[in-house]
Amino acid sequence: MRWQGQQLGVDDAAALPGMERMDGLVRSVTTPEFAGMTFHEVMAKSALNRVPGASAMPFDWTVNPYRGCGHQCTYCFARKTHEYLDLDYGADFDSQIVVKINVADVLRTELRRGSWAREPVMLGTNTDPYQRAEGRYRLMPDIVGALTENGTPFSILTKGTLLRRDLPLLTDASREVKVTLAMSIAVFDDALQKSIEPGTPSAEARLDTVRAATAAGFRVTVFLMPILPHLTDSIAVLDDALAQIRAAGAARVVYGALHLRPGAKEWFLQWLERERPHLVSSYRGLYPGVSTSAPKAYRAWLGKRMRPLLRMHRLDGWDEDEHPRGRPQPGLAARTPAGSALGPVRSTGVTASTRPRVAPASEPTLF
Repeated sequence: MRWQGQQLGVDDAAALPGMERMDGLVRSVTTPEFAGMTFHEVMAKSALNRVPGASAMPFDWTVNPYRGCGHQCTYCFARKTHEYLDLDYGADFDSQIVVKINVADVLRTELRRGSWAREPVMLGTNTDPYQRAEGRYRLMPDIVGALTENGTPFSILTKGTLLRRDLPLLTDASREVKVTLAMSIAVFDDALQKSIEPGTPSAEARLDTVRAATAAGFRVTVFLMPILPHLTDSIAVLDDALAQIRAAGAARVVYGALHLRPGAKEWFLQWLERERPHLVSSYRGLYPGVSTSAPKAYRAWLGKRMRPLLRMHRLDGWDEDEHPRGRPQPGLAARTPAGSALGPVRSTGVTASTRPRVAPASEPTLF
């Protein structure tokens, strides 16, 4: 792996944010309760990742405590990033998990810099902060604490039911800063879910988490994404999904068709050839060559199918295309407009004259 051949104390410009110096590797861990998985514990050099200014994302800052993801979603856009570590975008991404064990301490240091403007921070845009590894490492409570103490608003997007563990902490945080929560639920058929995203909690468990967060006072957004052509886009499937989301008390729904970025595309097509071979030609037609998005005609067709269903279920809902990339997305942290008032914040008592040292993030997307 990349870090095994690095010189001590030498920056690696190709490394992932927080892993520029591979002498940060502390140890690699296997444990019986996570059979088949290896955790690579590292000492991160940075925690706050600046989203490039040209990015179409609606937020400017992210924190990613993990790299790789035990959710094992075959369509996950972030798979290609594992190649920076000389790991593959397939099985390695699912099982070789990088854990930034000191991420909260580094984050506190960066937030205390006098130049930090308490802009919204997004968690869950690269790999899930509430994936199974979080049950072992418990990084999120300290991250939430660091952001709250500094007066920095934040959003969490997750598929993980471990979010429920931290609801009391998040409720307390919401009294100090703006906190928004979003749950991603793409597949409501248990058999398909276990096949296409085998490491995720069931849709029922995630809906129970939406109920719990709603009961705690949060207006939860459900991301019905990605909608999979010929698998989850029928009227019957969408109608059932929206009925369950409505019953769980979600405040809004954001939906969108499958994206297949490099790495994810190859891995997803392998799954398709193995599990749904009759759909391979259809998918190659929808996503030919290097294309990553479903055709505009398909997305328009999907919108015409979804809008009446959203009205029928009395749900606020948006197609991701209705909020062009770069504009605020409902339920997520948004960029702070230039010149806007930040409002009252709690002082940390520490100032500095330089901007926080952060690593530029690769172009993120939601799915």
